[in-house]
Amino acid sequence: MKVAVVGLGAVGGLIAARMAAAGHAVSALARGETLARVRERGLVVESAGKRSVARIAVAEEAQTLGPQELVVIALKAPALAALAPRIAALLGPSTVLLPAMNGVPWWFMPAAAPSEPPLDSVDPGGRLLAALPIARILGCVVHLAASCPEPGLVRHGFGERLIVGEPAGGDSARVGAVCTALAESGFEAEASADVRREVWYKLWGNMTMNPVSALTGAESTAILDDPLVHAFMMRTMAEAAAIGERIGCPIAQSGEERMGLARKLGSFKTSMLQDALAGRPIELDALVASVHEIGARVGVATPNIGALLGLTRLMAQQRGLYPARSA
Repeated sequence: MKVAVVGLGAVGGLIAARMAAAGHAVSALARGETLARVRERGLVVESAGKRSVARIAVAEEAQTLGPQELVVIALKAPALAALAPRIAALLGPSTVLLPAMNGVPWWFMPAAAPSEPPLDSVDPGGRLLAALPIARILGCVVHLAASCPEPGLVRHGFGERLIVGEPAGGDSARVGAVCTALAESGFEAEASADVRREVWYKLWGNMTMNPVSALTGAESTAILDDPLVHAFMMRTMAEAAAIGERIGCPIAQSGEERMGLARKLGSFKTSMLQDALAGRPIELDALVASVHEIGARVGVATPNIGALLGLTRLMAQQRGLYPARSA
């Protein structure tokens, strides 16, 4: 399969290296130090105590790579708007887009009903939907931990699971083909007949711990051990679960059960905390503002989600990690 990866960070780098090792024709868009290092030494991956090097073609401009069969979009949500128009050069007549990203994606609400407008929080004006239309997309939910301690180096922690499905649900030949390619590359690739529900379930588990960690600087265990913070997160998750019921994405688990799974992972820094500490823009819109907006759209009161959004947004604006606008 001819594959281009947009975003050679932790997740994108791991997918690119694994698919290249499995024999797929992998290339990637990269810039700056990442571009230079991958050209010079290859893409380095550390996993299970072993180090490997993948030699892949990298370019700064999509036109250099040309049309692909599969384009994996593994960007942080705030970076996508600027890069979306450039992805057009990677698209052939039947190219599949596989966004491997956190939070609520731009296609999430229109996939449920064609008349449903995009969310202003993640796709203002519908520009992403125009550049990256639903007809080309397969939903992807990432259940693995990896980091990118320096450009061109990926450190895989735990987990191998990638869930893939048609945005509108059901099965298809292209879901099967992509899952096969990912499974050949060492991932636990799972086809889902309802990938929107999988997206919402992962979001439900991430949307509290991430911003609370960015607000406080605390790792996961300290957050879970504070009874007042824990109770606040349970109320916030209850609101998100109620929204899920309204949009056809019910949660068959309690907040306590979900946080119990997080505790089993040991103490860790969330991705949003890592971004905040590094001075990078945080994915607040995809993880929290989108949920707040959907709640208003479907008539679910969200006082706790609103408090979490407002506090985290204000902190991030003061530190230059989020645009200085009201929403």
